[in-house]
Amino acid sequence: MTKRSVSILLAALFVAAGAIAVSGRVSDSEIPAPPAIGSTIEEFTLADLSGTERTLNSLKGKNGTVLIFISVQCPVSNAYNERMEKLAVDYKARGVNVIGINANATEDTAAVKAHASEKNLTFTILKDSGNKIADRLGATRTPEVYFLDANNKLIYHGRIDNSQNAAQIESNDLRDALDATLAGKPVQKSEAKAFGCTIKRA
Repeated sequence: MTKRSVSILLAALFVAAGAIAVSGRVSDSEIPAPPAIGSTIEEFTLADLSGTERTLNSLKGKNGTVLIFISVQCPVSNAYNERMEKLAVDYKARGVNVIGINANATEDTAAVKAHASEKNLTFTILKDSGNKIADRLGATRTPEVYFLDANNKLIYHGRIDNSQNAAQIESNDLRDALDATLAGKPVQKSEAKAFGCTIKRA
């Protein structure tokens, strides 16, 4: 390799490194692994869409909590809006609370609030500025769910169901996990890979 080729290569590497530094993008390989099933999720505090600080323990249901990472712009997350709202309504009566979390740096609180109003999302939504909780939970997609039992132990992690298209649902993974837990039975499938848009990290 000539000196000129080496110089060009080094210059290209320098430019690429600079671009990465400026963009601040984080690759999936740099995101911590999700907690293992059975782990206890530690208390955290995030602001709701009115700017009020809320804790996990103040929002959790007596029989469990579902955390869903959601997005304003992601078409996959938006395809689940009605299903997420129905889930929140159906299981609130059974002591399980649904909490939405928006960790996208590209979607500010005002946009998240307007989106929730437009899509009739009535469950609590928190803004994860700096994606601290997304990092702690190893969340990478919208939508991506974490079902915690009454003691904040992780019971299920992954997708809501198997298809963005509601007409093609064949496996209601999250509901199956919820129903089994509420019936005092073991969860048959505790993980199912989430799919959707990547979380746009700070």
